[in-house]
Amino acid sequence: MTKVHFHHIPILRDTVTKFLDPARGGTFVDGTLGGGGHAEAVLSLLPKDGSRLYGIDRDSAAIAAASERLAPFGEAFTALRGNFFDMKQLLAAKGVYGVDGILLDLGVSSYQLDTPQRGFSYHEEAPLDMRMDPSAPLSAYDVVNGYPQEELQRIIRDYGEERYAQRVASAIVRERGKEPLNSTTQLAEIVKLALPAPARREPQHPARRTFQALRIEVNGELNGLEEAIRSAHDLLNPGGILAVITFHSLEDRIVKQTFRNFENPCTCDPRAPMCTCGKTPTAKVLTKKPIVADETELEDNPRAHSAKLRAIKKL
Repeated sequence: MTKVHFHHIPILRDTVTKFLDPARGGTFVDGTLGGGGHAEAVLSLLPKDGSRLYGIDRDSAAIAAASERLAPFGEAFTALRGNFFDMKQLLAAKGVYGVDGILLDLGVSSYQLDTPQRGFSYHEEAPLDMRMDPSAPLSAYDVVNGYPQEELQRIIRDYGEERYAQRVASAIVRERGKEPLNSTTQLAEIVKLALPAPARREPQHPARRTFQALRIEVNGELNGLEEAIRSAHDLLNPGGILAVITFHSLEDRIVKQTFRNFENPCTCDPRAPMCTCGKTPTAKVLTKKPIVADETELEDNPRAHSAKLRAIKKL
């Protein structure tokens, strides 16, 4: 088997290990294994008492690379191929029904960004792909060349938070009418030219929001995210920690609201003299405000700029 190598700097690594506190022992889950950076940090602190970490990823290449990186930890690490949305089923297949800590590092992994042929980057010439699971049926090519203009506009507006979504969608449909759009740089240029001049001069790449929107649609990143967080919460043993890192406001909003509902699930009228719904808190929010990277980390890892970490503790 060909060895897979890539550079991976785990975002907010020390903050993650502080919250998860693997030194207390138990069973931990990295639901978004990627390059294995966070998993390595957790494993290095696990006591050698049968404690273990399960790493989940839908990308077979990431599984291969992380497994190679984490091989020195032996039986303390187990890789599971799949989507963290299915965490309960994946762990149940291993006889695991309760865990002590879970990390979800949402969004695209460093490996995927750094592999041009995966089509996630607007800086590199590559096929329009963007699938986190290369075996998945829907690719960015299918979305860009097949979706109706109205649907493209909705995705770019809602998932990319692009205020010029109508202009971008119209330009894509116009250009694909001449010939199918095949490459990342071709699409990036179309998006750039569709935007008004002031938007093209923003510090971030003009195509960033559209690429984010397409990636979210291709991988179904938001559909079912709340339910996936609830499933992770259900898996936690009392005192267990769930930490989630997000990279854009759409994800963070879902995490924030779901965590808030764990801490305050009461559905009674706030004006009522007492609670009658009977719903009680199931977790305590440990981060009233999201934790972000400090200046030192931002210098070392520019990808941490938009990262926000929130955490809860199961009651």
